Amino acid sequence: MIERLRRKSSSAERSVSDARKKWGKAISTVRRGSAAARRESTAVTDPFLERFTVTGRASLDEFVEHYFTDIFTAQFWKELVINPANPSYYYLSLLVTCAILYNLIFVILRGTFYETNNASMMKIWMPLDYFCDSLYILDMFFMSRIGYLEQGLLVRKVDSLSKRYLLSFLFIIDLLAILPLEFLYFVVGYNAMLRLNRVLKLWRMRDFFRLAETHTNSPNMFRVANLILMILVIIHWNACGYFALSRFFGFGTDEWVYPDPNTGDHDQFIKQYVYSFYWSVLTLTTIGDTPVPERTASYMYCIGCSLAGVLIFATIFGNVGAMINEMNAQRTNFQHKVDAVKRYMEIRKVGGELQERVVKWFDYTWNNKQSVDDRQALEFLPEKLRAEISIHVHLDTLRRVAIFKDCEPGLLVELVLKLRLQVFSPGDYICRKGDIGKEMYIVKRGKLQVVSEDGKTVFVTLSDGAVFGEVSILNLAGNKTGNRRTAGVRSMGYSDLFCLSKNDLWEALQEYPEAKQLLSERGKQILRKDNLLDEEAARREERRRQNLDKKIELIADSLDDLKNDVNALMDRINKKARDKAKTEEMVIEMLKVKESGSSQKQETKPPSAKDTETRPSVEKKESKPSSAGKKEIKLSSAGKNESKPSSAEKKESKPSLAEKKETIASDKKD
Repeated sequence: MIERLRRKSSSAERSVSDARKKWGKAISTVRRGSAAARRESTAVTDPFLERFTVTGRASLDEFVEHYFTDIFTAQFWKELVINPANPSYYYLSLLVTCAILYNLIFVILRGTFYETNNASMMKIWMPLDYFCDSLYILDMFFMSRIGYLEQGLLVRKVDSLSKRYLLSFLFIIDLLAILPLEFLYFVVGYNAMLRLNRVLKLWRMRDFFRLAETHTNSPNMFRVANLILMILVIIHWNACGYFALSRFFGFGTDEWVYPDPNTGDHDQFIKQYVYSFYWSVLTLTTIGDTPVPERTASYMYCIGCSLAGVLIFATIFGNVGAMINEMNAQRTNFQHKVDAVKRYMEIRKVGGELQERVVKWFDYTWNNKQSVDDRQALEFLPEKLRAEISIHVHLDTLRRVAIFKDCEPGLLVELVLKLRLQVFSPGDYICRKGDIGKEMYIVKRGKLQVVSEDGKTVFVTLSDGAVFGEVSILNLAGNKTGNRRTAGVRSMGYSDLFCLSKNDLWEALQEYPEAKQLLSERGKQILRKDNLLDEEAARREERRRQNLDKKIELIADSLDDLKNDVNALMDRINKKARDKAKTEEMVIEMLKVKESGSSQKQETKPPSAKDTETRPSVEKKESKPSSAGKKEIKLSSAGKNESKPSSAEKKESKPSLAEKKETIASDKKD
C-alpha cells in the first residue's frame, strides 16, 4: 500500500514537472512572439527609401537573436563574441570607464585624507570597491571575446580570441590591475593605497574616449570636456600629494605646509581638501602667490610641480585654443567669403541696393544652414554612401517628384549626386520666357510664381516638390517651343531649389535607355496637354533616328567584315612569306652541301694529264643533269620566280676546270 502511494506521488510529481516545462515553453514562446511583433511594429521602413537604398544592410556581425532569459544559460556565455563596432561594446566601455575614474579619484583621496576612512564612510567605500573589482574581472572576460577583422571578416572562434588576448601585453596590465593586494590588510592594517594598482587600467579609459569622440555628434564639445576632466584629475592628484607631503613634514611646522588641524577649523575634510586644491591650482598654473618653501624637499616638489604645470598646461591650453578655432572654422570661412564679396563690390562700385541684397542673401544662407557645401563635406565617402546620405537628407523633396517614383535605383544615384542647391532671393527670376532651357529645377523649399512675359499675370504658384523645366532639357522632337522657356518663373520669397543641368542629365541617361524613353514619353504627354507637340515632326524625327540607327548598325557590321577579311589576307601573306623563306634556306643548304663535297674530293686526289685530255668529252656529259638531280633541285610553283638565279649567278655556279677533272677522275676510279 505504501509502495503504491509512493508510486502515485512520484508519478504526480513527474506530471507536475512536465506540465511546468510545457507551460514554461509556451510562455517563453508567447514572450518571444510578442517581442518579435513589437520589433516588427516599431521597425517600419519607408517604401520609397527602402526601394532606393543603394548600400547594403549586411553587418560584420551575423545577426543572432537573444532574449533576456538566455543570459542565465551556460550556452550563451560559452558562445559569446563581441563585435567592437556594436553599441554593446561602447556601453560596456562606458561602464568600465566609470569604475576606472572611481579608482583614479577616490583611491588617492582616501590614501591621503584619513578623515574619509571613518566607519560610516567605509560602509560606502567597501561595496563600491568590490563592485568596481567585479567590473574589472568582467571586462577581462569580455576582452577575451572581442572579435577582430581578418580579411575583412569578423573572427568568431572563441579559442582564437581568448588566445590572442592572453598573449597580448594588455592582459598583463589587466592582471596587475586586479591583483588582490587587499589581503595585506591583515598584515599592515587598512590602507587605501594598496588599491593604487587599479589605476593601471587607464588604457581602457583612453579607448572609451576614442570611441566616444567618433560616436558623438559634437566631437569638439566632447574634446573640451575631456580636457577639462584631465586638468581636474591632474590638479586633484597634485593636491593629494601636497597634503601627504605636509603630513610627512608635520602640519603647521612652517608656513609652506598645511596648518595644524588642531587650530581653528583646519581639522575638517572639506577645508583640508579645498586648501590643498587651491594650492595645487596656483602652483600648476604658475600663478604663484603661495608661501615660500623652507625645506629642500619642499623646494624640489615646487620646482617639479611648476615644470609639470608649464609643460602639461601649455599643451592642454594649446589644444583648447585649437579646438575653439575648429568650432568656429566654418563661420570664419563663411565670413571670409562675405568679406571677399564685399571688397569686390566696393572696388567695382556696385550700388548700395544691390549690396544690401547680397548681404541679405548671405544672412539667409547662414541662418538656414544653406552655406554647407554637400560635395565638399561628403567628398571622402564612397559614391554609393554619398548617394544614400543625399537621399536621406532630401527624402521629403524627392518623394514628391514624379519622375523619381518609377526611376531605377542606379539612375537615381546618378541624378542625386549631380543635383546642385541654389538659393534665390525674393523677386529673383529663375528663368524668363524665351530663354533656352539648360537646367531643370526641383523646389526644395519656398514658393515660386509662373508669370507672363511682363510679370503681371500669375498663372500658377509652385511649392515644395514641384518640378519645372524638364521638358526643355529633354530635346524632344516636334517641340514647337524649340527648347525655350514658355513662361517666366519668379521667386516670391527666399527659395531653395535643386538644379540639374542638361549635360548632367544626358550623361546619366546614356546607360539607362529605358528611363530615357520613359522621360521622353512623359515630356511628350506634357507637350500634348499644352498643344505644343508637332506629331508629324515627332514621327519624322523618330523614323529618321530609326533609319540612322539601322545605318549605323550596317556600317558597324561592314567594318567588322572588312576587318575579318584584312586579317585573313594578312595571314595568307605571312604564310607565303614563311614558305618562301623556308625554300630559300633549303636551296642554300643544298648548294653548301655540294660545294663542301666537291672541295673534299679535290683535296684528296689531284687531276692527271690524261684526265686533262679527256676533259671536253666528259664536260659535255656532266653538264647534262640527270633526272634524279632534276627532282632534287626542283622548286615549288610558289617559289620558282624568287629562286631563279640571275645570269651572273649562273656564271658563278658553272663548275670550274679543276672541279671537272676531279669529277672525271673519281668516275674512272669507281
